[in-house]
Amino acid sequence: MAKKKKETVEFRFYELPQGESALVLCGDSWIRPYGHDETNLHFHNLLEIGICREGAGDMVLDEETHRYQTNSITVIPENFPHITISDGGGTNFWEYVFIDLRGMIETMFPGNVAFQNEAMESLSKGALITSAQEKPFLARIIDAIIEETKAHRLYAQRTISLLVQQIVIELLRNDSSIREGQDEAVKGTNMAQIASALDYINKNYQEPMKASQLAELCNMSETHFRRVFEEYINMPPMEYVNLIRVQKACELMKKSNISMEHVAIKCGFTTPSTFNRNFRKFVGTSPYQWKINPENYAHKLLNFRISALKGW
Repeated sequence: MAKKKKETVEFRFYELPQGESALVLCGDSWIRPYGHDETNLHFHNLLEIGICREGAGDMVLDEETHRYQTNSITVIPENFPHITISDGGGTNFWEYVFIDLRGMIETMFPGNVAFQNEAMESLSKGALITSAQEKPFLARIIDAIIEETKAHRLYAQRTISLLVQQIVIELLRNDSSIREGQDEAVKGTNMAQIASALDYINKNYQEPMKASQLAELCNMSETHFRRVFEEYINMPPMEYVNLIRVQKACELMKKSNISMEHVAIKCGFTTPSTFNRNFRKFVGTSPYQWKINPENYAHKLLNFRISALKGW
């Protein structure tokens, strides 16, 4: 397949409407030329699902170029560079569904942090380009979400939530290594012993915390907790806390222009120097340099998290 040389990558931040499970972009306003006024790839903070209603062109997914046509479907993970380029500058018609994949997986598999992270790893490996003919059930779900969005019928919000959950299930089915019922089986492993700590860290990263406090949440002695934690996470508990804080700092910097000092405070670092030291440790550069040149690190932080966690 053809290659496209990457130069810079634009970040586009989208937010779900209050109380909604999906951001749906549909209708005549999306009949337009694609890609001809853009020079760079872009990436989003949400999972993007697109369906081509009419037209043809090239879909650049990171460094690979694929052809698309009417009824093509794309599934593009968050932080994945891409661009759509319609043939000859002509108009195409695309409609899109954006979802917060992490948030939906946490809703679908509550309290099972191990499986949540395994599912996220599976669905973030790469982009998918398929078609309504190859994936008719997926196409019907996308159509149903768009129809509910346009019609605003009673219980539309709840219906869309269920449809988004069905999309997540369909995507998980593409990875044969994640078998039905595996999320229940993992609860009997040692990983489940530290699930309470992992959940607490993800929700309270901005608060002061100690390893002894996390051990207490898991009903374990601190010594035993540290051993189990390092066995499965491949790093000490407080190092993992700082990793999560750095990730949250990246997310905050992408969507705001507050000072680095305030970023540090909001993400749980007591001093700017502690923030800078940990940021450089995990990301390889200073927060300021990352802020002004984020495309270099669109994949780096996520991939570091995945590779650092044993069995996730």
